[in-house]
Amino acid sequence: MTELKSALSRELTVGKAKYKLTVSPQGFKLVLKGKRNGLEIAWHDLINGDAAMAVALRASLQAPLTSTRLHAVRNRKKIAARQTHALIDVRAT
Repeated sequence: MTELKSALSRELTVGKAKYKLTVSPQGFKLVLKGKRNGLEIAWHDLINGDAAMAVALRASLQAPLTSTRLHAVRNRKKIAARQTHALIDVRAT
C-alpha cells in the first residue's frame, strides 16, 4: 500500500453539483467547485468516536451551499427587497 505523503485532489459530482475532494495526510476537505470554504475533517476527528458528534454538527452548520440552495437564497433576497419597496410605496401614499 502506498503512503499518502501529499495532498491528492479529485472532482466528483453529487446530483447536479460538482465538488472538489482533497485528501491529505492531515484529513480531507470537500468543497463546492469554484468555492474556497467547505467541509474539512481531520483524520483524528473522524476516528475519535467522541468527536464524531461535534464534527457532524460543525459539518451541518458549515455545509457549503449547493447550486439549488444558492438560488433559493437569492430568490428570498429578491422577494424581501420587493416587499420592502412595496412597504415604502404604501407609506408614501
